[in-house]
Amino acid sequence: MSEEEPPQDDMADFIEAAALLTIRYLMARDVSLSAAATLSRLSRTGPARLTALAAEEGSSQPSMTQLVQRLERHGLVSRVKDPDDGRVALLSITDAGRVLLDERRRTRTRRLKALLRTLSPEDGAALTEAARLGMPALRHLAERAAGSDADGPAGAPPG
Repeated sequence: MSEEEPPQDDMADFIEAAALLTIRYLMARDVSLSAAATLSRLSRTGPARLTALAAEEGSSQPSMTQLVQRLERHGLVSRVKDPDDGRVALLSITDAGRVLLDERRRTRTRRLKALLRTLSPEDGAALTEAARLGMPALRHLAERAAGSDADGPAGAPPG
């Protein structure tokens, strides 16, 4: 590796630690990660066919069908007619689903703020600077990941 290349192992460790912190300590346990991701996708992108939702979430159609049935029973998603094809039903997040996502976001924020208060001023300043400098790159990574296929990040060689 040349001196010009970024320290990818350090970055990977940093991002993984942030992800683990989020998943293990900051997330509410009210619904599964799969359910939360599905609700979040419907909130961001609007109504979707079950088959498209399963493909986008990397799930099998039978698994997504079961998940959607559970979400429907809890009033978090509903089926709406496709305006382009009345024979097709689309899945849409309900107001209750949006409320749940907002509550989860508030829970994560509250828990994170409590944890951040435990840091020394130096550690807090270091994380603040890392966030300020790194957020644009992290957003770019998230965009690339969203545009990737099952084989890996967009533009990355296989393997």
